[in-house]
Amino acid sequence: MKIELQNLTKKFPARGKKGGEVTAVNDFSFEIPDGELIALLGPSGCGKSTTLNMICGLEKPTGGRIFFGDEDVTALAPELRGVGMVFQNYALYPHLTVRQNILFPLENLKGKDRPSKEDMNRRVTETAKLVQIEELMDRKPRELSGGQQQRVAIARALVKMPRVLLLDEPLSNLDARLRLQTREELRKIQKETGITTVFVTHDQEEAMSISDHIAVMRDGVLMQNGRPQEVYDDPANLFVARFLGTPPINVFEGRVKGEKLHIGEEAVLSVNGVPDQEVWVGIRPEGFIPRPDGELGCELSRVEVMGRDISIVSAHKACANPAIRSIINADTQIDASARTVRFSLKPGKVFLFHKQSEERLRFQMKGDSYARSK
Repeated sequence: MKIELQNLTKKFPARGKKGGEVTAVNDFSFEIPDGELIALLGPSGCGKSTTLNMICGLEKPTGGRIFFGDEDVTALAPELRGVGMVFQNYALYPHLTVRQNILFPLENLKGKDRPSKEDMNRRVTETAKLVQIEELMDRKPRELSGGQQQRVAIARALVKMPRVLLLDEPLSNLDARLRLQTREELRKIQKETGITTVFVTHDQEEAMSISDHIAVMRDGVLMQNGRPQEVYDDPANLFVARFLGTPPINVFEGRVKGEKLHIGEEAVLSVNGVPDQEVWVGIRPEGFIPRPDGELGCELSRVEVMGRDISIVSAHKACANPAIRSIINADTQIDASARTVRFSLKPGKVFLFHKQSEERLRFQMKGDSYARSK
């Protein structure tokens, strides 16, 4: 089921004596292709859960339209939209067994939509097998682990065979190892069912690992959308560049003079086509090449061995980060006792942003530095 959001806006009354309104989602337009898993990604308070609630019907838009396929569902009641919703806190009924929790949505169906008792039991069993909880059917929620409760919540949402599956921070209550396992299973379930899925998260690693597309939000506004790797490799602005990536992107104050990028007193890269100006410079951790004659010199703090990779931790007076992290291959020899380390830069991993607007400034990747990094 394709979902289309057209100029979606949601305003809430402001708290306090001054009154007024707070805009949670502002003119949000986005198309979610049929059968894909889309992540709404952004920091707390950016409007992603409000957007999900409007798709579900729990919140009524202040403006804009919502379409499921060709059907305008903007004013349609939640129970008539054919959606399955999984909340952050699971929202299981503590007095019911796993079987009864999964069965509950089917028992609430009315008229011609209500399946027979035999069909209900069949669908409950099939859904339980899909999420691998068929051995837990007679337990109560308090007897389950967090991961098992999450699977029950997903099964309860899927048993109705929804047109759309909506997940609001579904993995945030799990520990790191279980979160990794559950997100892999969630992706497998989504692929097997082919249900269009919208996944809300603030965890960029989570979003990038399982999503077909991501939509990055900030203050209710869509900053950028696209396939995860494309957004990572080609951020539209400094906010997106900073939000995606682990370790985070290294941000420097720089300036362009004569189509050369300067960080501190050093000319580090040719940036053909960019006028002279002050800029923000973003360099991905994998964008550094250690070289004795490299263009950028930094103060070496330490070298961290991480198995297949090495993290060089350094400092520079022009860097806005607490520390510069450069990720290189473990086969590279680094003198950890040295006071300084020099780098050449990979132009494809260097991004320039306007100093005031923080929008992307694009340059042609030519010159000596580019040739050396190749």
